[in-house]
Formats: sequence, structure tokens, C-alpha cells
Amino acid sequence: MDSINQQQPEKNHQDLEGQSAGQKIKELAEKADTCFFCTKITTGLPLKVRPMSVRKVEENGNFYFLSASDSHKNADIKADSNVHLLFQGSTHSDYLSVFGTATISQDKAKIKELWNPILKTWFTEGQDDPRITVIKIQAHEGYYWDNKHGNTVAFAKILVGAVIGETLDDSIEGKLTI
Repeated sequence: MDSINQQQPEKNHQDLEGQSAGQKIKELAEKADTCFFCTKITTGLPLKVRPMSVRKVEENGNFYFLSASDSHKNADIKADSNVHLLFQGSTHSDYLSVFGTATISQDKAKIKELWNPILKTWFTEGQDDPRITVIKIQAHEGYYWDNKHGNTVAFAKILVGAVIGETLDDSIEGKLTI
């Protein structure tokens, strides 16, 4: 039996490397704004997963988060720096999975750059709270699922495909290598 990818008349797989991969990561991560931040991914035990708001993403595949120094997440990273980030930007597209390495710092300049007053909910002393740390994720590889022409065109293609009995979705997916 052929896979759905082989039944499509359009190209729907494109691996990206280097700068193109970094740009796709930035585009999809910024649409989502939050992700599932997974730690303990190499232990053979269930993943530790929590939602996190991305403070910044760069085109080279670096992500920045603010976290409390006494959090379980920081403890997990100190034990194993491998992390996995999972994003969903919209209901039907903009999916992103990224594997990378985490480092933790208390870089005051970076904290100031990433600070938002709403964060005072967790860091009651403001941006000078001694518990604030910066988690930097350096992406190594990932995978994306998106559509080529936006959700409206993708939905129309699906409807037409259903009517004529052909696979006409607008999807595009591929491996991301930084």
C-alpha cells in the first residue's frame, strides 16, 4: 500500500538545513508563542513536560526562556541537558518539534532583554529577582508540519480532494537540520 505522500500530485516534503531551517524554526515558534518543554528525554522514563512561554527565538535555532533557579525544570536540565520542544501554532498547521541542548545562566543583560512585567507573577521582586535564570536552548534538529498557502487554501484543497476523490492537501513537512 502506498503512503499518502506518494498519492499526492504535489511535492509535500522538503527538508531544510542551516539558515533555511533556522528561519522555519523561528517562523513556526513565533506563531505558537508557547510550547511543551520536555526534559528527562533520555532516561527511558516518562518525559517531564510543562508548558512554557518562549521569550525569544533566533534564526540560528536558539530559544530563550526565563525560569526559576529552584524549579524542577532547572534541576532536570542540570541532570540532563537534552530537551525537546513541541509547538502547535494553529489548529491545522504550524507544528514544530525541536531537539536541542539547554544551558542555564543568570545573565543580567539577557534577563533585562527578555523581561516582561507580567513575569512579576512568578518573580515577585521583578527583573532583579535572584531566582531568575535564563534557559538557552541550542537547537540541533527538528521536524515541521505546515501548509504551503495558508489555512484557507489548505482547507479548500481538502474539500476539493474529498469531492473528486484525490489527495489534494496543501501540507508540507520535513526534517530541520541546524
